[in-house]
Amino acid sequence: MTPSRRRLTALAAATTLVLTGTTTVPAHAEVPPDAPEQIRNGDFSAGTSPWFSYGTGDLGVTDGRLCTTVPGGLANPWDAGIGQDAVPLIAGAEYELSFDVSATTGTALTAVLQLGSAPYTTYASVNATATGTAQHVAKTFTAPADNPNAQLIFQVGGSPQAQTVCLDNVSLRGGEAAPPYEPDTGPRVRVNQVGYLPGGPKHATVVTDATDPMPWQLKSAAGTVVAGGQTTPRGVDAASQQHVHTVDLSSFRTPGTGYTLVADGETSHPFDISGTLYDGLRADSLQFFYAQRSGIAIDGDLIGTEYARPAGHLGVAPNQGDTYVPCQPGVCDYSLDVRGGWYDAGDHGKYVVNGGIATYQLLSAFERTKTAETAAGGAALGDSTLRVPEWGNQVPDILDEARWELEFLLRMQVPAGQPLAGMAHHKIHDRNWTGLPLAPQDDPQPRELHPPSTAATLNLAAVAAQCARLFAPYDAAFAGRCGTAAKTAYAAAKAHPKSYASAADGNGGGAYDDSNVTDEFYWAAVELWLTTGEPAYLTDLTASPLHTADVFAAGGAFGWQSVAALGRLDLATVPNALPAAEQARIRASVTAAADRYLATLRGQAYGLPLPGDAGAYVWGGNSNIINNAIVLATAFDLTRDAKYRDGAVQSADYLLGRNALNISYVTGWGEHAARNQHSRLFAHQLDPNLPHPPAGSLAGGANAALQDPYAANLLAGCQPMFCYVDDINSYSTNEVAINWNSALAWLASFLADQRDAAAVPAPTCAVTYTTHGSWPEGFNTQVTVRNTGTSAVNGWNVRWAFTGDQKVQSFWSAQVSQSGATVTATNESWNATITPGAEITFGLIGSTSGAPNPTPTLITLNNHACTLS
Repeated sequence: MTPSRRRLTALAAATTLVLTGTTTVPAHAEVPPDAPEQIRNGDFSAGTSPWFSYGTGDLGVTDGRLCTTVPGGLANPWDAGIGQDAVPLIAGAEYELSFDVSATTGTALTAVLQLGSAPYTTYASVNATATGTAQHVAKTFTAPADNPNAQLIFQVGGSPQAQTVCLDNVSLRGGEAAPPYEPDTGPRVRVNQVGYLPGGPKHATVVTDATDPMPWQLKSAAGTVVAGGQTTPRGVDAASQQHVHTVDLSSFRTPGTGYTLVADGETSHPFDISGTLYDGLRADSLQFFYAQRSGIAIDGDLIGTEYARPAGHLGVAPNQGDTYVPCQPGVCDYSLDVRGGWYDAGDHGKYVVNGGIATYQLLSAFERTKTAETAAGGAALGDSTLRVPEWGNQVPDILDEARWELEFLLRMQVPAGQPLAGMAHHKIHDRNWTGLPLAPQDDPQPRELHPPSTAATLNLAAVAAQCARLFAPYDAAFAGRCGTAAKTAYAAAKAHPKSYASAADGNGGGAYDDSNVTDEFYWAAVELWLTTGEPAYLTDLTASPLHTADVFAAGGAFGWQSVAALGRLDLATVPNALPAAEQARIRASVTAAADRYLATLRGQAYGLPLPGDAGAYVWGGNSNIINNAIVLATAFDLTRDAKYRDGAVQSADYLLGRNALNISYVTGWGEHAARNQHSRLFAHQLDPNLPHPPAGSLAGGANAALQDPYAANLLAGCQPMFCYVDDINSYSTNEVAINWNSALAWLASFLADQRDAAAVPAPTCAVTYTTHGSWPEGFNTQVTVRNTGTSAVNGWNVRWAFTGDQKVQSFWSAQVSQSGATVTATNESWNATITPGAEITFGLIGSTSGAPNPTPTLITLNNHACTLS
């Protein structure tokens, strides 16, 4: 029977209850028959979206009705529900709420229109008894308050027996039809609202119907014209469908604040030109992770008094975890202490796969400082550079922050002696979804461990291996724990290669499902080989088809569900023992991908390395833009070719205001910036007593799929770049997430390292680094530095970084010191001068635990990279 015929039959047989009385607000007899409908997909002809449920089984459409199972024995009616968000109400307007309902074996229920967050104020409610025969329920009422984002909930819990509850023809007629949404896009001249590096690219976009080039002027803060030129018409931008011109003011390099760009009678938001532009963004984007920490009190002196809060999820009432968390029923018979880590996004869940890539990117941002000339040896990411509680402990602060998540990831490993020992539980979160706002310490929901998965286990193996080599110079015991966990996890994953997380396991937290883990196997093998040098891991990584495949997708080089590129990038940058020809091939694959991203960027009128079709604008798409920029940045680090650096620098423009909406997607950065990101912690939009997300928080960005009811209702028919709204209710366009901020932190650190982005100088030195002998616990190395420039070097220091736990024990012909993994050799009084064409040689003896001891890929003389020979 077709759904439409089934509904007619049901209505003919239904019992009709018309309620004109009410428990909460005055009743009215009638609502005009032409009153607008406020419920979306109330007949379920479009499936289950945008309906949600909690405390129930999965939602499904059966014979045109929305049905779900409800367990028996729930204590309260509100312990299970079916609902829809973003229902608009207008104070004083009349409405009729109606629906058809049936249930087996029969149950009482309450339909409630309410505020969708604490204190859940009720605007109207109706009680009904559902039986095996569908009955029609209708009620009229006058809305007591304005709320464009009210929530309709059918409370279906509280019956002693299990039920199958079905709804149909849900309707709320009344009020006014929603006016078309028109975003405030500000001036038609779109710039990076933070600014530009003096020597870097400086591009802007002008929205205009003009077809011929137009004059533009750059004005100082005082209003003086300091530069000018002609725009370049670009036609219609595919992602926004705007007719646009571009402006190139790259030749203007004078630092200053408060510049504005004028074109076509419009004046842009102000911006700066400065070589220190991104120093603060590096700090703020990393500070986000401290704000997201679970299991620790957040210190207002470090992050701001408005963000101070007690520790969440330590088992202190009303919390029910995370110090002793059981599994979902039927998954395991033990409980684990899984405290700590970062809250993943706007909810209170913690997920190994997302935590894995986020941790990797923080560790990678630090590891880059060992191999990138512009990173200045990692001084900007060292100890006492960030606002973290571990400040001053002789460990780089970015490693301290990463460790907070690493400790959690290690706790998610199945203990020895248990079935699936060595695997990692996929995630831990609340049994049911909670509303907004909700501080972590106030979350009353039971917490549950979800089944182990191969993807989570390999994420643990990869980042724990990375941890083992990076922490070795600072905490040998912790590095050893990481190394052991990594090897155990990899072996467990090989024993259980197809334990996939269920796509249906999405109540109370995201599913994070992934049924193709070949990329995770490749990434984990790469990290384990780089850390241990053991031949078995090299065999596995070279045997993977991904080792020679193109792993850099156009719409996003990598993400939590696609991690092969992480292995490729690390093989290209982390010193290792691959043959020279193989190393050259791998590096060439990175630069080839970077060339494609550059071509994409140049083809986009808004200058971003992302295609302009709707399929490229996805949930969390801003992180895809950044990850493509990271490939560009890595290509620059490998080649010193400024075109790649300029591409990475220009990619930031889109995120910071040069886009169709003229909005910076980073809270606190830009004249017009997002500040209402979806978060239970930072929900100022819903509760003025709470703060906005902290500065440096990245919004997910435009999502053409509109995968939340608020966005679907507000933005229907939007062009891809316009499919975003800065509203806390739009979780599919405006959520925060650790893997988006980790991408931002990596890129912000790279941008800050570029200073004024001046021309890249040619090397004026060459180095030969030779390990003459090695034994199980040590090695003997000689370093020769030749001056290939035209001026004498008077006084020198030579610097490089070891990959693991190598330590200098003795030395000669130089004064050699070591801080962490970084080695610095300075001249003796008798060899301080290196004349052009001359060379000096010094040597050292070092110790190691037997881990790989490859030749460094970056050796600097007086902070400038030398050619390696």
